Amino acid sequence: MRPPARSNRAYRNVARIVRPLLKAMTTPDWHGTEHFPAGRGFIVASNHMTNIDPLTFAHFLWDNGVAPKILAKSSLFGVPVVGPVLRATGQIPVYRNTSAAGESLKAAVDAIDGGDVVAVFPEGTLTRDPDLWPMVGKTGVARLALTTRAPVVPVAQWGPQRLLGRYAKLLKPIPRKRITIVAGPPVVLDDLYDRPLDAVTLREATERVMDAITALLEGVRGEQAPAVRFDMRKPDERAGGAPRPEQP
Repeated sequence: MRPPARSNRAYRNVARIVRPLLKAMTTPDWHGTEHFPAGRGFIVASNHMTNIDPLTFAHFLWDNGVAPKILAKSSLFGVPVVGPVLRATGQIPVYRNTSAAGESLKAAVDAIDGGDVVAVFPEGTLTRDPDLWPMVGKTGVARLALTTRAPVVPVAQWGPQRLLGRYAKLLKPIPRKRITIVAGPPVVLDDLYDRPLDAVTLREATERVMDAITALLEGVRGEQAPAVRFDMRKPDERAGGAPRPEQP
């Protein structure tokens, strides 16, 4: 297949290595790419269950004509091999809770304005929900969407956790794992564009994105998500108000 038009040489070289490996370990079950806006930059937002998600997500996007710029935590850029690959392919580091945090937003805005697709995991980390449902999202996706006014395409993944467990270190490539990825129509946010970019607006936009991702995942799993979304900042209401377990 022809590589996406907006991919650089390094990205194409990485794809030549990674795609065959993923094709050997997975059976793609992909839907909804008709919702990708044509001829402009946009945001694509997915749930996050396991550390293999970025690769299955990128595989889905790449094979459907998109070379995503993925927002990845800055610490990964210091990891041998991984860091140079992330930099060479133009991925965007996220500097959390530092004075450099604004650089991530600016880089993402510039990418979208230049016609690129920025891929985000709004939860900011692997979900802590015990049943792998999306948890409360961080407001970065909302800030990016409302700043650029770019479409936000929600995506649900299911199956990567069978290839690599949530906190597992070893892949389980045999037998091949079915990877279901579904994209939905862009989230409606245009009524928020002219509101102040305050905490209330950002939270509302974030909830709309997370609601859309969760609804897609309910369809994939054939199950109903919990009425209360898991929130790492609060006691678990589904466990009688017990404190959250320590993060691994």
